[in-house]
Amino acid sequence: MMTPQILNSFRARLILLLVVLLGLTLGVQYYVNVRSVRRNAHMLVEQEQAIMAGVALGVNSLSSPEYLEKMQKEAKQPLLDQQAGRVKNVMVVDTDGNVQDSLNGDFAPTTNPDGSTHYVRVKDVTLPPLNSAVELAENTPLPEGMNVATQLIAGDPGAFYFPVETTKGRWYIIVVLGSANTLTNILERQASRSAFYTLMLLLATTLVTGLFVWRFTRPIKDLSMAAQRVAGGNFDARVPAVRNDEMGALAAAFNDMTARLGRARELELQLHQVEKAAVVGRLAAAIAHEIRNPLNYINLTLDHLRSSFAPDDPGKRETFERLALQLKSEVGRINRHITDFLKYSRPSTLELQSLDLRSEAEDALRVISAHAAENGIEASVIQHGDVPHVVADKDSLHSVFTNLLINSVEAIDSHGGKVEIALTAEPPNRARIEVTDTGKGIAPEDIAKIFEPYYSTKDTGTGLGLAIVKKAIDDHGGSITVSSKLDSGTTFTIILPAKAGD
Repeated sequence: MMTPQILNSFRARLILLLVVLLGLTLGVQYYVNVRSVRRNAHMLVEQEQAIMAGVALGVNSLSSPEYLEKMQKEAKQPLLDQQAGRVKNVMVVDTDGNVQDSLNGDFAPTTNPDGSTHYVRVKDVTLPPLNSAVELAENTPLPEGMNVATQLIAGDPGAFYFPVETTKGRWYIIVVLGSANTLTNILERQASRSAFYTLMLLLATTLVTGLFVWRFTRPIKDLSMAAQRVAGGNFDARVPAVRNDEMGALAAAFNDMTARLGRARELELQLHQVEKAAVVGRLAAAIAHEIRNPLNYINLTLDHLRSSFAPDDPGKRETFERLALQLKSEVGRINRHITDFLKYSRPSTLELQSLDLRSEAEDALRVISAHAAENGIEASVIQHGDVPHVVADKDSLHSVFTNLLINSVEAIDSHGGKVEIALTAEPPNRARIEVTDTGKGIAPEDIAKIFEPYYSTKDTGTGLGLAIVKKAIDDHGGSITVSSKLDSGTTFTIILPAKAGD
């Protein structure tokens, strides 16, 4: 039961990977070294056998009438081939220093024209440094030309002699060895080959290690990038949590932490809005009370002036009436602004009921019909198919329609245009409302701010109209979006939940 848990551990798998790679490296290196040692041992055995074969061939020549070169060919001894090993020549030298026989035919005895035998003197043969293969008594004379070297240099050509007692006296068998550099080159090639194999293995293990490390550290990079996004305020950042090791647990914990931070941020914003609304509500109530009392007095005074102090002269009376009506209109406009301010700042109290969207839209259209007709603006309501009734507050929905229609009419210049309310059913059980105009449109940098309170692009606007619309739609559990293009018009899209059963 513990093995799967251990293998799911990031640290355990990393340690296991390092152990496997180390074992593989040591194993391959050991195998290469063993093969090199065996090859070197085999080569040394062949060299020793070649030397012994040369000595044996020289001893056999003492009792044979045949020459060494012929004996070597008849014996078919490949170890004495000059291309096979270090034995370059075998010579038999008598006591007088004559070369009685030689594996190299250039030094073998020849027959003179008078039938006598011509011997090559050993002193006339160029020999490498000579050394004795056996211990001889001190002051033992050697034939002329056989000078024993005082010091041998490793790797240089050399020769050694064997004294052999015969019926004709003490003869010598000289085995001439070639340079040891050939063996050195072989060993160097073997070392180079071993180093090459080791390098290839290290490169392969480095590549495998790099791949695994990249795979192991990729979640860390994803986590780092996600952390940077969260630090930038994006609490929707997530990292894949598909692993079963510590990195998977860390990714899951990070995702959970990010989700909690997102929810905490939403709650913080909501709390801030609630606190802001509460402060603004208290302030609005106080301001409304202090402003509306003088406004009511002004309004009543205007009515009294119109009824009791109107001039008798018709021209002056007309001017008096016009100015009084303008004053009452301005008082009414101030009162409407106060009403809008109170609507946004106070908690909503909705009286929900089933409403027909077409009927409500046509009712709101009458508010702007006169102004639209004066400016050549075509206003209409279009219904696509059966549109379900919505459950909403009548006054709140009327305010939504009128605010959007007033903004649409004001966005169209005096050359005329078009305002349209399109009603459509939205599956599964919702209704879609689209308010479209052909006005001047909204700049891209302003679209993200139009629903913010007190933000307005109009010189005389309070910036509460669209904020009230957004608040009303949110209170009904709906959504509102806007799409606009400069000089091409604007469309506000509202989605509202429909009455159950429609």
